[in-house]
Amino acid sequence: MKLIQIVIAGTLAALSLAAHAQDMPGMKMDGMKMDDMNGMQMKQEARQVQQASAEGTIKAIDAAKQRVTIAHGAVPAVQWPSMTMTFAATAEQLAGLAIGDRVTFAFRLDGGAATIVSIRK
Repeated sequence: MKLIQIVIAGTLAALSLAAHAQDMPGMKMDGMKMDDMNGMQMKQEARQVQQASAEGTIKAIDAAKQRVTIAHGAVPAVQWPSMTMTFAATAEQLAGLAIGDRVTFAFRLDGGAATIVSIRK
């Protein structure tokens, strides 16, 4: 019974993630299957990973909204495939960065939001 509850909760979380992805202009989930998102959510909850690292290329910077969009590789710590998504960042973190820069970064997950902890070229 508990397994069924976990599967249902994971499916609902994945559906919610897919629905909210439309509201997240920097997140592209092309090619991801619902099963992938469900498994990703369940593994993330099971591990309760708070911070992860990745490498990628800056695709957009919105200094006014303190956001940076990065096309990054897979992030095994949170079971994410390669994708392009937007992260919250401070003005200090964005200083000196430009579109096209290759970066290594660490980020924190807080609910559905991803926030840059550190970023460097």
